[in-house]
Amino acid sequence: QVQLVESGGGLVQPGGSMSLSCAASGSIFSDYVMGWYRQTPGKRRELVATKGATTKYAESVKGRFTISRDNAKNTAILQMNSLKPEDTAVYYCRIEIVRPHAPISVYWGQGTQVTVSS
Repeated sequence: QVQLVESGGGLVQPGGSMSLSCAASGSIFSDYVMGWYRQTPGKRRELVATKGATTKYAESVKGRFTISRDNAKNTAILQMNSLKPEDTAVYYCRIEIVRPHAPISVYWGQGTQVTVSS
């Protein structure tokens, strides 16, 4: 099993910055992708940023958000700058693990609220 613990989130003014952290523990192999998704009421969960062998960003956050990883600590950080009200959502950490001779395993964090408002 794998556990994801998220930290960060809260209220920030438009134009401000915030950092989200996700620490993974448990049965983690070296081949994995960590990322952040977000969801607002009535909408599907959407990709924000992922980092594995390659790094991907949603078009709406390119140039403003940066995802980084500390592989020694199995941690992913999402640095969010120039935040906009439309970035308001519940942000979820996700890890996708590739294990030898097994299907890909996906785990989600519990989610953390980010509210961008004056």
